[in-house]
Amino acid sequence: MIRRLALALALCAGPAWANYVEPPALAAEVAAGRLPPLEKRLPETPLVTHVARADWTPGRHGGELRLLSGRTQDTRLLSVYGYARLIGYDGALALVPDILESFRVENDRVFVFNLRRGHRWSDGAPFTAEDFRFWWEDVANNAELAPQGLPKALLADDKPPRVSFPDATTVVFEWDAPNPAFVPALAGPAPLYIYRPAHYLKTLHARYADPERLREAVRRANARNWAQLFNRLDKLDRNDNPDLPTLDPWVVRTRAPSERFVFDRNPYYHRVDPQGRQLPYIDRAILNIADGKILAAKTGAGEADLQARNVNFSHYTFLRQAGKRNDFDTRLWRPARGAHVALYPNLNANDPVWRGLFRDVRLRRALSLAIDRREINMVVYFGLAIEGANTVLPQSPLYERHLREDWHRFDLAAANRLLDEIGLVRRDARGVRLLPDGRPMEIVVETAGEDAEQTDVLELIHDTWLKAGVKLYSRPQQRTILRNRAASGETRMAVWSGIENGLASADFAPDEFAPVEQVALQWPKWGLHFETGGQRGEPVDMPEARELLDLAAAWADAPGRAARAEIWRRLLANHAENVWTIGIVAGVPQPIVVTNRLRNVPREGIWAWDPGAFFGMHRMDTFWFDGERRAGAAAAAAR
Repeated sequence: MIRRLALALALCAGPAWANYVEPPALAAEVAAGRLPPLEKRLPETPLVTHVARADWTPGRHGGELRLLSGRTQDTRLLSVYGYARLIGYDGALALVPDILESFRVENDRVFVFNLRRGHRWSDGAPFTAEDFRFWWEDVANNAELAPQGLPKALLADDKPPRVSFPDATTVVFEWDAPNPAFVPALAGPAPLYIYRPAHYLKTLHARYADPERLREAVRRANARNWAQLFNRLDKLDRNDNPDLPTLDPWVVRTRAPSERFVFDRNPYYHRVDPQGRQLPYIDRAILNIADGKILAAKTGAGEADLQARNVNFSHYTFLRQAGKRNDFDTRLWRPARGAHVALYPNLNANDPVWRGLFRDVRLRRALSLAIDRREINMVVYFGLAIEGANTVLPQSPLYERHLREDWHRFDLAAANRLLDEIGLVRRDARGVRLLPDGRPMEIVVETAGEDAEQTDVLELIHDTWLKAGVKLYSRPQQRTILRNRAASGETRMAVWSGIENGLASADFAPDEFAPVEQVALQWPKWGLHFETGGQRGEPVDMPEARELLDLAAAWADAPGRAARAEIWRRLLANHAENVWTIGIVAGVPQPIVVTNRLRNVPREGIWAWDPGAFFGMHRMDTFWFDGERRAGAAAAAAR
C-alpha cells in the first residue's frame, strides 16, 4: 500500500475563491489586532477538506462540543480525534498528505516531505524544516533526552536514516535498506512526531537556553534536571501543557489537575472546507472527567454531545431509550479489533511455576478449549458477535477461516486431556487441579475495572473453566496499575481487547503479532527488550516467539507485496498454532452517541484505534452544530 499510495500529492490545490470565511469566534481578536486576518493565518496552500460521503455537507462555525472521560490522561483524546498528521488515512484507508503539502517515496528508502509555505503553529510561529532539524539533532539524537535511542520506526536494518533539510519547506529521510513502516508510523493515532515547536522548546534546552534562566525553571518545576523538565513539557500527543504550541484543530487551555478541560479552536489550523471556511467548525471542545463507571449513565442523561468512551454494547438498549428523552441518537459502528475481549497469559510472569505453565502451549490451548464462546455470545452479545481467536477479521484480505477457529472451539473433554497430559492430575476437595508445587490452580485475571461487560464474560468463563479443574478469580485494577503490574511480571493473566487492526493487509507492519512492544500484555518484558535494544527487559527465549521476531524483521525487507503477504500468512499461522492470546469474541458493535444537533457524524462508520484514530479518520474537525434544528426541536417539544 505504501508504494502505491505514498506518491499521492495534496488532496486539492489552493482554493479558487477570493475570500476565506473567518470564524465568527475570532472576529473580535482580528478586529482588535491581536490576531492577523485569516488570509495571513492560513498556509499559502491550505488543505481543502471534502469528505466523500453522501451524508456529508459543508457546515457552519460555532458551538461547544461536550465529551466525557474517566481519566485526566485522556486529554490526549483530542489529539487522537483531531487527527492532524503529516500523512494520514482517509476514509478508504489510503495514505494522503495532510500537514504536508505533498510527499514522495522512492523504493521505500527515500522519503521527501514538502511542507506548506506559510503554515504556522497555534501560537503563530512559522512551522518550517527547522522544527524537524531541531527534533532530529537536538532531541532524537540527544543522549540526555533520548537515552533509549531512536524509535524503532526510524531504523531500517538496525541503522538510522540520513536526514537533510534542503530548504525551509523540504525534509528528506534516507535509508540504505527499505523502511516500509515509516509512513504508517507517521499516520498512527499516537504518531511518530518527527518535529517539535523549536521556538518554544529551545527555551528549555541546554544547548540554546540561558543557563541561569534554565536552572531557575528546573528549580520551580521541582525537576531533577533540564532533561526531565524538557521531556515533561514536550508531549505533543498528551495535551497536558497549555504552553506547548500544536498543529491540532483544538488547543488545550486547562492545566491539570482538573475535572473540566477546555480546548479552543486553533486560529492557525491548516484546513478549510470547500467554501473557504477555516476548520474546525466547532469553536470549543470540553472534556469533563468523571468516574468511568458512571459515564454511560451521564451520557444517557444528555451530558455529552458525542460519546463512545466508556460506552459499550451492554448500554445500547438503555441509551436508545434515553435518547428519546434527551434528544440524542445512538448509532452502531463496526469495530476493527481482532477481538472485542481476549485473555492474555503473561509469558513473562515472575512466578516461576506459572511462567513455565503459560509457556506450555498445551495449557494455552486447554484454557481456550474450555471456554463456551457460543454461550458468551448469546448471553452477553445477543448472538451478534463473531466467536473465535484474536486474529484478523473476515474483512481482511489475509483472513482464513481456520485462523479464527483453531483451538477456539468448545471442547471440555479435549481441554481436560491436555491438562492431564501436562501432569496436572491431582485435585483438591473442590475438584480444582493442583500445581506442581501443590498450590491450587487458581488464575487471577486482572481487569482495568472500567467495563462491567468484561466481568460478565469472566463469570461465564469461570463456570466452564471450573469443569476443567481451573478456578478463575477476577481482580479490577486501575488501567495504569494493570499496565505497570503486567510490565513488571506481577500480573499472571489480564483481560483486554484484542489486536487493534483486524483489517490488516500485507502492507501493514505486523508489529502487533511480534514481541516488539512492552504494552503487549502477553510478553511485556520481551517487548521492552526489543524496544530498548536489549538494555532492559528480557530477551525472547522461546523458539516459536523468536520466529515471530524474525518474520517481522523479514517483512520490512521483503521485495514486494507478494513476499509480505507470505510473511503475514506465516505470522498468522504461528499465532493460530501457539495461542499466544486467547480470543473470546470479536465484531461487537460500538455504540456512538450523537446529539441530534450534530452534523457530519457518519451513521455507519469504522471504530478503530489504528488505523482510524476513532473519530479522526471521519474528520471530526468537520462535525458541526445545526442551531436551527435545535430551535426547531425545542419548538416542537413546546407544542
